[in-house]
Amino acid sequence: MNDEELLRYSRQIMLPEIEIDGQEKLLNSRVLIVGLGGLGCPVAMYLAAAGVGHLVLADFDVVDLSNLQRQIAHTTAGVGQLKVASAKQTISALNPNVEVTCIDQRLDKSALSLQINLADLVLDCTDNFSIRFEINELCVANNTPLVSGAAIRLEGQVMVYDPKTPDSPCYRCLYQEADDVTLNCSENGVAAPVVGVIGTIQAIEAIKLLAGFGQSLAGHLLVFDAKSMNWRKLKLSRNPACKTCSG
Repeated sequence: MNDEELLRYSRQIMLPEIEIDGQEKLLNSRVLIVGLGGLGCPVAMYLAAAGVGHLVLADFDVVDLSNLQRQIAHTTAGVGQLKVASAKQTISALNPNVEVTCIDQRLDKSALSLQINLADLVLDCTDNFSIRFEINELCVANNTPLVSGAAIRLEGQVMVYDPKTPDSPCYRCLYQEADDVTLNCSENGVAAPVVGVIGTIQAIEAIKLLAGFGQSLAGHLLVFDAKSMNWRKLKLSRNPACKTCSG
């Protein structure tokens, strides 16, 4: 690290869990973020601020006025712009040292698998069960850690798949089949800070896995209820009948 980097990340380097070695690991990491909406925006901004060296942003949607209530990387001036381009501008203004690769088209399974294979970690910030299942399947196949978040109405949840953790359950261990409408903000609504809370937790889980400290949420489901301000950490076991991770 040069002097500018040492100063930029000094408060983080002071942590005994991170120090110079952990910061170097972050700087040398490549992370794939799928979805630059309410979850992906705080994820991308915090990982950029923390010094993750290479962020790959994947989203084929454009910024809509209704997004601005919660998707904090986008601005009114960016309405109509591709979300990945809008997010890249915000990230570059926040930390110009971060390399940003934008993927503004829908990835087929082969292309998505390639990106997951290239990544040190994947963050699922989507709101569509079919793509969630596909991301999960390909992370398991490529032995790539996955941090998955979801938020709707006044509730949210985070789970982690870590191939380094023995018997780590995957996303399909939690949901075998599901209806997309349960995760659709346009149909159900969502409070703006809820996606910020969940996205921020996804970011810290990613930093822990990349820098190699602490205990991740692998093997657990963290559930947040903003209405009652209640947190629940539920034990999640691998499903022996899971068609994705149990052979």
